[in-house]
Amino acid sequence: MGNPAPIGQRHEPEMPRYGGIATYALLPRIEEVTHADVAVLGIPFDSGTSFRPGARFGPAHIRENSRQLHPYHQFLNVFPFDSQQVVDAGDVAVGPYDIPRAVAAIEAAARRLVEQGTRIVALGGDHTVALPLMRAAATAHGPLAVLHFDAHLDTWDTCHGASVWHGSPFRRAAEEGIIDLNHCQHVGTRGGIYDPSELADDRESGFEIIDSEAFQDQKVSDIVAQIRQRLGARPVYISVDIDVLDPAHAPATGTPEVGGLATREFFRALRGLSGLNIVGCDVVEVAPAYDHGDITGLAAAHTAWELISLIALSENR
Repeated sequence: MGNPAPIGQRHEPEMPRYGGIATYALLPRIEEVTHADVAVLGIPFDSGTSFRPGARFGPAHIRENSRQLHPYHQFLNVFPFDSQQVVDAGDVAVGPYDIPRAVAAIEAAARRLVEQGTRIVALGGDHTVALPLMRAAATAHGPLAVLHFDAHLDTWDTCHGASVWHGSPFRRAAEEGIIDLNHCQHVGTRGGIYDPSELADDRESGFEIIDSEAFQDQKVSDIVAQIRQRLGARPVYISVDIDVLDPAHAPATGTPEVGGLATREFFRALRGLSGLNIVGCDVVEVAPAYDHGDITGLAAAHTAWELISLIALSENR
């Protein structure tokens, strides 16, 4: 027998959306279902950040700003919560004082879900969390094509003696052989660097760059075509640092960089990825203390919804 029909968003006519416990998009908790196709997993960890702290509070902020998400995506023509069982898997129990221990805990939690055939959409947390999430995804799918939306490269080496921090997840992943060095793509980069050698190191880690200036010079459809050609047919992991957006659209982040993408053009790029084999995702670096009118929380909540909708349309789901 197949899995039962998916349980969708909370439906209590007497309870307004702003009331009750804020699971992501008012979806069921993982304990309420027998199987999850997609799990929204919070990772309240920011000990790997190098500038402004506070992303440990990101998962709760994103959930709170996901209350208004609706069941139908009119641009992708999909009911993402009806065609697959999406759940809120709660938060990983992870402490702030020991980065290697935290990374091991995140990987273990992610592996438990992946081994059940569940695809993870993680809510960070700082970008350190991408490394254990990619490790878990690669155990099931082999070396991953990585699509990385970010103002920064995140292929640096060590910082203040730490080899695993929010600026190094993709370098470590390349060294460990869990990403495919011929199929990885940065999008939206613009942050300052110290030396051109950093760009050479980035290429060795398997990445090509579509910087933020490209969105001024090219059509979004042309950028999407570049992305799709680079990723090829491999299993794809999508990592979204919310600072890919300009601070006008996402002020609440640890390392803001001016001159970034607008939310609308970012979502247009995401929507062009329909049909890819997306095996895991994250939305990271939301630091609520710097938010204004919940701008960043809303952008992050909707980004996760876009990713969940793409997974519903994934060719190998």
